[in-house]
Amino acid sequence: MKKFLLLLIILTSCSSEKNKSNFDFTTTFEKSQGTETASYKEVIQYYSQLAEEFPEISIQAIGETDSGKPLHIVTLNYGKSFNFSEIRKNKRIILINNGIHPGESDGIDATMLLFRDIAQQKIKAPQNTVLVTIPIYNIGGSLNRNTTTRTNQNGPKEYGFRGNARNYDLNRDFIKSDTKNARTFAQIFHLVQPDVFIDNHVSNGADYQYTLTHLFTQHNKLGGDLGNYLHSEMMPKLEEKLATKNWDITPYVNVFNKVPEAGFSQFMDSPRYSTGYTTLFNTLGMMVETHMLKPYKQRVEGTYELMKSMLEITEADSDKIKTLRKNHNQKLLKNKTYPLNWIVDTTKVSTLNFKGFEGKKIPSEITNNERLKFDRSKPFTKEVRYQNYFKPTDSVRIPSAYVIPQGWWHVIELLKVNHVAIVPLKKDTTLQVESYKVDKFETRKSPYEGHYQHYNTTVKSSIEKVSFKKGDIIIHTNQIALRYVLETLEPQAPDSFFNWNFFDTILQQKEGFSPYVWEDKAKELLMKNPKLQIAFNTKKTFDKEFANNWYAQLDWLHKQSENYEKAHLQYPVYKLK
Repeated sequence: MKKFLLLLIILTSCSSEKNKSNFDFTTTFEKSQGTETASYKEVIQYYSQLAEEFPEISIQAIGETDSGKPLHIVTLNYGKSFNFSEIRKNKRIILINNGIHPGESDGIDATMLLFRDIAQQKIKAPQNTVLVTIPIYNIGGSLNRNTTTRTNQNGPKEYGFRGNARNYDLNRDFIKSDTKNARTFAQIFHLVQPDVFIDNHVSNGADYQYTLTHLFTQHNKLGGDLGNYLHSEMMPKLEEKLATKNWDITPYVNVFNKVPEAGFSQFMDSPRYSTGYTTLFNTLGMMVETHMLKPYKQRVEGTYELMKSMLEITEADSDKIKTLRKNHNQKLLKNKTYPLNWIVDTTKVSTLNFKGFEGKKIPSEITNNERLKFDRSKPFTKEVRYQNYFKPTDSVRIPSAYVIPQGWWHVIELLKVNHVAIVPLKKDTTLQVESYKVDKFETRKSPYEGHYQHYNTTVKSSIEKVSFKKGDIIIHTNQIALRYVLETLEPQAPDSFFNWNFFDTILQQKEGFSPYVWEDKAKELLMKNPKLQIAFNTKKTFDKEFANNWYAQLDWLHKQSENYEKAHLQYPVYKLK
């Protein structure tokens, strides 16, 4: 019997040794004394080993990217459940996005440390909060490593490139979704449905004393009690927690080649940006912006402490965040109007006790013009004007529904990707709708992220009866995706599908006229319409350029006739009262 027990102990011991991981959870960042960042392969291997070692951690491949490799999400839940529908019932969820610009790798390394330290119980395990991270979002850029493109950046030794596998800046792609990355992000976002979103970045618009800056989503635009909580509670709590850990932080210094003490405004994160997109679903969003001139080790450690502090805040305010988000959704659905465009509210201002370095303009030895020079031997703390209040410049009536003809399938496809509820018409139907004609717009002269984007768009509205076909799409606005629907389908919105060129085919007239034919018909048109004749004569009298352009005159008359095509400038999305 003793021999049997001894043999059993030996076999059990051997089995335990065999199953025990020998993986070294010291990161590349730590091994290099804070001078290097992990490669894509190292990052995925690291999280895979964490998931194998600790049952509280799961790694999952989801969707495609332009690089040909899948995105991953890593989840840390001490409930050991990875079903997000179940998680959401009792816990808040933080989603951390890393490597959207892979040269800004601070968050990649900091999040590896955070997950490991929680798993190894170096940090108290969160009970009310689940952490989810996309380890590296821009995989193509991460694989394209170099040592030179981050011209101003102080480390790491080697890093990824800003453009993705198709050279897109992914932090401009959340609405237009030209990349597989963006479409997979939407898939992940709607699977996870985070309460809090953190996107880790590095930037430099000026020199100052801070390693850490925060860029919370604009609180007025988020709106209501949720926006007030973000601005008046969550942000101050973060600043206070970091101060107790001897980490100074300030709002993102939104200047370029200027001195910050002249004052600056908050950055307005429209929906093309990550936090602008997540705000459309009432998620509390922020970007971490470390200062690229600071040592890499310092930046990673600061990012780590910031995320740790945000975890502590979310833990403590778990019930409050849940209630605020739920109530905010319900209030939005009761609103009659929705603001689309925003400007700085100059009647309100905040004051920062800003820690900077003296900067001044001196003669350039290269250009013979002035250049900006900061003097780190002359630090200061000064009161600086910070404009972080915004007000809407316009608003639109929220309809009961939108109607989109099925031919605009590429728009409908993106609505589906973003979990917008749609209902196909079951039969041909004539509906009374509000119809838009595009009135004015401007277009960028240079390409911008694969587009020649429109802006300053205005429309003319009318009430009409329009015939729709079986299979055309109804989008009711009484749904969680309300803000996404309004920001994409109202053409005046800064990141609308119209402004991103999804409807450019309506801007080109398809049918025209031959002047020698139309001249006679135009004469007949004027004879039959005395009011039109008066309007035509008036325009020639007061518009000299028009009076001197014979083709413009014929074209103007053509556009007043029934021969002018209805599709030209007709916005093909309609509103139901």
